Amino acid sequence: MSYLKFTFNASLWLVVFFLLTSCADTNDLVSTTDSDPHITELSSEAIAESSSSVEIPEENTSQSSSSIETTNPEASEGVSSEAITDNSSSSRDPFERSSSSMRRLSSSSLALFSSSSIASSNHSVYQPGDFILGADISKFQEYEARGVRIYDTDGQQKNIFEILKNHGFNFIRLKTFVDPASQYGYAAPGCGETSSEAFGDKAHILAYAKKIKGAGMGFLLDFHYSDNWADPGKQIIPERFRSINNIDELADSIYAYTYDVLNALNLAGTLPDMVHIGNEITDGLLRNLPVSNTNCWGEPSTTAPASVSAQLSKYPSNFAKIINAGLAATKAVSPEIITSLHIESPLKHGSWWLSEVAKLKLQFDVIAFSAYTAYNHGTPPEWKTFIQNESKKHPHLKFLIAEYSGGTSPSKWTPGASRATNLMLKEVGAMGSFYWEPALSGEWGAAAFEWKGNSLYAKEEAFSEFDGILDQLELKRH
Repeated sequence: MSYLKFTFNASLWLVVFFLLTSCADTNDLVSTTDSDPHITELSSEAIAESSSSVEIPEENTSQSSSSIETTNPEASEGVSSEAITDNSSSSRDPFERSSSSMRRLSSSSLALFSSSSIASSNHSVYQPGDFILGADISKFQEYEARGVRIYDTDGQQKNIFEILKNHGFNFIRLKTFVDPASQYGYAAPGCGETSSEAFGDKAHILAYAKKIKGAGMGFLLDFHYSDNWADPGKQIIPERFRSINNIDELADSIYAYTYDVLNALNLAGTLPDMVHIGNEITDGLLRNLPVSNTNCWGEPSTTAPASVSAQLSKYPSNFAKIINAGLAATKAVSPEIITSLHIESPLKHGSWWLSEVAKLKLQFDVIAFSAYTAYNHGTPPEWKTFIQNESKKHPHLKFLIAEYSGGTSPSKWTPGASRATNLMLKEVGAMGSFYWEPALSGEWGAAAFEWKGNSLYAKEEAFSEFDGILDQLELKRH
């Protein structure tokens, strides 16, 4: 008994000694992170520059933005030439900081949170390497707040995650705005139902990410880097950053904002599996400013000055600095997050865009496309040829359809369209697809749900199409 007591006491002291030593080592680690040679100043990075302008093919898209039920705000084109309004009263970026403090932020956080803390689920329906059968359900946050009831094809009331998983879906895409409740934002006062809450802001993303991870699904976060819809027609600089007057300072602020959102998700155990650094950035991002009559859709707008504009066709080096800032912040939070860049109309823009971006030597993982047949973006056979050709030129990249619809004409379901899109992607080894806002229909295509009063009902014709291809996609219902 005395021997056992001695052994226990000695072991206990060894444990105490080990813990004290470990704490000292950790303090040493944190104290030395300021000099981490791997965290470099973004504004002084050696970014490939191009002195020539990039030729952007003109897009002939005409549409109205009077109702979200009839028009996809992400597809609008055309920019107003109205005068820039005075933004001198705009607030400064609360995350804005010098390059040296930025290094302290990223390196010390890396030391403390270097391992990803993605929430684990005992019922995960997505595993890395699985084909992605995804949906962008950003609007469903708003439907839930309005008390909308949702019914599956079997007539049973369920939440949206249960319904999607029951038909093989395994991944969710969410958009995020910087300050959607600000003037000219998505949830600005007077903007109808979206004004009730700042949907799409950091707090709402954190709350909904818990539901996504709790459902065991994959999570893609789509950074718009705007207070409102960012799309080919406009990419409005958010109010938080409008007082910035040089591209290096703007890049630092984009780094800090991206890091802040992702680190908050990391600490909550809901880190995204993938992110978009910008939304439909065919001709760049952060390139427009609001005007006095800019509406709830961010239209019209005017061009931002050259000192801050990240328009690809005119200021490719500025574009590279902003994209590199977002990419660096993402990988600083977790190297495991998949990074993607997102444009629209792959047949028209994909080839030249990938060639131009390759000149800038941007290091990202996935090229993602909006691919709407109703918007003349092409058809699955054409997308197949495009992916096969471009994957040979860019073998390091994965391909993904970030947005599509089950209708090939406005507001009308097209039997077989979703089936053809996903089977084509599986055949060519692409990552997968995301059905954009399945409860909405309009010029871009059809909804997979039907509205009846304040309730949504899953359409049998839509979801049976997904049920019928699960075996070929090597997926299953959950």
